[in-house]
Amino acid sequence: MSTGSDEQVTRESPARRVLVMGASGKTGRALTGALAARGFRVRAAVRSPASTETVYAAGASEVAVLDLVTGAGLDEAVSGAWGVYHLAPNVHPGEVDMARLVVGAAARHGVQRLVFHSVLHPDDASMPHHLRKAQAEEVVRAGGVPWTVLRPAAYHQNLLPAALAGELAVPYSLDAPFSNVDLGDVARVAVTVLADPGHEGEVYDLAGPEVLSVRQMAAQASAVLGLRVTAVQTDRREWEDGPGAALPEGARRDLLTMFESYDRGGLVGGSAWLWARLAHLPTTWAEAVAAARNMP
Repeated sequence: MSTGSDEQVTRESPARRVLVMGASGKTGRALTGALAARGFRVRAAVRSPASTETVYAAGASEVAVLDLVTGAGLDEAVSGAWGVYHLAPNVHPGEVDMARLVVGAAARHGVQRLVFHSVLHPDDASMPHHLRKAQAEEVVRAGGVPWTVLRPAAYHQNLLPAALAGELAVPYSLDAPFSNVDLGDVARVAVTVLADPGHEGEVYDLAGPEVLSVRQMAAQASAVLGLRVTAVQTDRREWEDGPGAALPEGARRDLLTMFESYDRGGLVGGSAWLWARLAHLPTTWAEAVAAARNMP
């Protein structure tokens, strides 16, 4: 439980500094913007100085260049931070070791809040990269720093560009069910658990408000956009030779295993109670499509 003085500092001071890992990626940029809008001072952690302009444009006040694999630059990045949002690189084999490095640095430097970006159903043994999230969660829980774990579903934003282009092409079943969530909603929840007391030691599933297949998403996008959006199941061998070819072998294998898992049951979760508790109305797929259509 926070003391009164701690609550005043963490909730009222404009100098609250939060270190955001993976700040140059899609999730990191959304979170950076939401934190900055709430009055946080965001220190954006990036792997390369080339990302500096991107994270400043998203709302960062400071940039820290670090290597999450070796830990180089991590102590300097964490020093002086009130909170840390830990977002590991997608499908990375070293995620558990990264969590150990981040938690250790957070403990050494007296970080007051640590939020870990996990995944919906981290204990699903059909997806090895989900299990690494589960192991990283255990590291976070045992690290001695007040923590919160967020477990988001897949994002609406993963498919929005394809919907606007008129074709949802995926290498898994078009009829598999998903409860996708809006990235903006995830960012707002992340800011809430950092800004407000009472979320320490909590694990929050972040699923969207509806269950839809890719085929149904295409039909809804067609209705919203007023143009035909088709749903196409692509051959996985084509995916391996195309988008998958640029990935490390381990990541490619993990994603192929994920596609197989999606064929069997999609990725569905429920979190209506959380949206009610936080007074958020989660964004539907049709609302996300409409918003994307209207963006300049």
